[in-house]
Amino acid sequence: MADEGNIISNLNLDAQGGPAANGEDTSPAIGFISQYVKDLSVENPNAPDSLQWAETPELNVEFNIAARNLAPDIHEIELKIKANSKTSQGTAFIVELAFAGLIGMRNVPDDQAHPFLFAEAPRLLFPFARRIIADAVRDAGFPPLILEPIDFNGLYFAQLQQQQADAVAAAVANPLGEA
Repeated sequence: MADEGNIISNLNLDAQGGPAANGEDTSPAIGFISQYVKDLSVENPNAPDSLQWAETPELNVEFNIAARNLAPDIHEIELKIKANSKTSQGTAFIVELAFAGLIGMRNVPDDQAHPFLFAEAPRLLFPFARRIIADAVRDAGFPPLILEPIDFNGLYFAQLQQQQADAVAAAVANPLGEA
């Protein structure tokens, strides 16, 4: 450690994970390059009648996360959200959004990259997608739809546990060596 005034820095350059001897940066790094709307659809099929309906609508919200590798260090995360509002009189509105972000990842192990791509990155994109949905519904003539926060990390780990439990159940149901 070196003490330079009030700055304490680790100068142990030989430690694993530190910079390479040639000065190459081998430390893990993740950052957003860009975020953008890939697709936005707003349907108001029963307007102007639907704007006068007094019945409380039934709201259905679905979301999905997709990730794809665009280059060795660049990934695209796509957060898809579909909101559908219906009453007994018909559909009030349908909003579908595909909001994406480009993420640069360098020197990140796979066991850390996967949770980032499917849990942390969607968590970071969600507030922007949420605002777009709210604005789109408001612009369709309805009160803004403010989506509740989503625990992407909790959902990711719950899905991971479910997959592991399914794999154990499948192994028990079909033990190796049986013909």
